[in-house]
Amino acid sequence: MIYRMMLPDLRGLDHEECWVIFLNRAHFVLSRRRMSSGGLDATVMDIKQIMRTAMDSAAQYIVLVHNHPSGNPTPGRDDCMQTEALRNALATVEISLLDHVVVAEDSYYSFLEERVTQL
Repeated sequence: MIYRMMLPDLRGLDHEECWVIFLNRAHFVLSRRRMSSGGLDATVMDIKQIMRTAMDSAAQYIVLVHNHPSGNPTPGRDDCMQTEALRNALATVEISLLDHVVVAEDSYYSFLEERVTQL
């Protein structure tokens, strides 16, 4: 579902973008927002900005989404480290990171579906 929702915004880009989907307690999408736009193989994930936006929107959950213009959705080491850092920061304000989805042209990687233990 997240892949299909975000594909129109991320398909064909020649740079990485970081988006966040904000959800309420019933997992209803409150909003989604592009948080950053970067280069060919990286984009900034500003944890404070994500937390502030989540709290302002009264989100209980968020889903982090970013793209890999290379076409390979496999997360890199930095992706995994940033995911863990965001999860830990959000926990301090009782907001849960439901998933981190990496979108490529014709595929995606979901930390939740792959049962990555950080989430």
